[in-house]
Amino acid sequence: MVQAAVMGYGVVGSGVVEVLTGHTDSISKRTKEEIGIKYILDIRDFPDSPFKDKFTKSFDDILNDDEVKVVAEVMGGVNPAYEFTRKCLESGKSVVTSNKELVATKGAELLKIAREHNVNYLFEASVGGGIPIIRPLSQCLAANEVIEIAGILNGTTNFILTKMIRENMSFEDALAMAQRLGYAERNPSADIEGHDAGRKICILASLAYGKHVYPDYVHTQGITGITLEDVAYAASWGGVIKLIGQVKRLEDETLDITVEPMLIEKSSQLANVDDVFNGILVRGDSTGDVVFYGKGAGKLPTASAVVADIMDCVKHLKRRKYLDWSDGDSSVVKPYARTSYPVYIRALSNLSKQEVMKKAADLFVNARAIVRTNAPENEIAFVTDEMMVTEQERAVAALEEAGIQVVSKIRISDL
Repeated sequence: MVQAAVMGYGVVGSGVVEVLTGHTDSISKRTKEEIGIKYILDIRDFPDSPFKDKFTKSFDDILNDDEVKVVAEVMGGVNPAYEFTRKCLESGKSVVTSNKELVATKGAELLKIAREHNVNYLFEASVGGGIPIIRPLSQCLAANEVIEIAGILNGTTNFILTKMIRENMSFEDALAMAQRLGYAERNPSADIEGHDAGRKICILASLAYGKHVYPDYVHTQGITGITLEDVAYAASWGGVIKLIGQVKRLEDETLDITVEPMLIEKSSQLANVDDVFNGILVRGDSTGDVVFYGKGAGKLPTASAVVADIMDCVKHLKRRKYLDWSDGDSSVVKPYARTSYPVYIRALSNLSKQEVMKKAADLFVNARAIVRTNAPENEIAFVTDEMMVTEQERAVAALEEAGIQVVSKIRISDL
């Protein structure tokens, strides 16, 4: 029997214990080993739990027990998860995790430690929850040059935008509904400000291109500024608004990486990924577009991915899986201000629509007006061709100087 430990007994941790103990026979058949849970680390007491004899409040119990070969870190956050993970790896224990924040900020260092101690650090559950993406990207698609990765990586924001698109619900009302249903935290900032999706696209970019991309390098914008007016204009244009994490390698070998709301055409494979579902598109030079779809969070889907990593570690107790990247710095990423893309603009002005569009045509590349029903007289919207971000900002400033108030600017995607 191979002994494992679970650090954290929250939603995901309790799910990991449930899956491991509820699928003992099938797991044993697949791994050729029985996997036991020796410790569950949590600062709380669980006197009524059927696993109460396995609980400990001391990390040292896990660290100093040589029988424990695999540790599941499902605590979340960086501290103390980083210290505990580092010490486990240094002591010769493999670690699996669902902790996207830790992998996104410390992944290169922890992978290096795992390599030096001939153990594994696996994190399938850190990006898509129960959606397999890390293994396919590192194994099944390994023969491809990854041209681009783009995805709807956060179920909370996707649920909110779906309610706005389908039911004409305001952002505030859709967020409140998401909180009532348990899709959004009481403090939803990590989701609605784009940080959760940012961590996930960093992990995928690091894996695909071999250099660690830190969240601080990534332009990150959430959905708090999206309005029903923007949703209506997107529909008139022929698309929908989604929060997209996207990375592509440019000709100069730098990465264009961003998380922000984007207008995507209804023909896109991501346009109909709705509610709390995630969709991740990988564009390979040999495969073309491959899309991974499913629930990106939840107790059992995420726990399933964690347990699969535990099983993988058990199969590779005396050897490492190739899952690695080296450290990187800000030179890996092209400055956002120098990236280029088409843009949607919505503005308010007391000038006539003709005057506004004439000014827009002078400032933007191929500005074309779009309309929506019941728009007020002082509102106008248009889309442009590709422009560098610095040029967009200069053009917006010039509109403002002319008495034209820009209230929305959203990237138009080529997905």
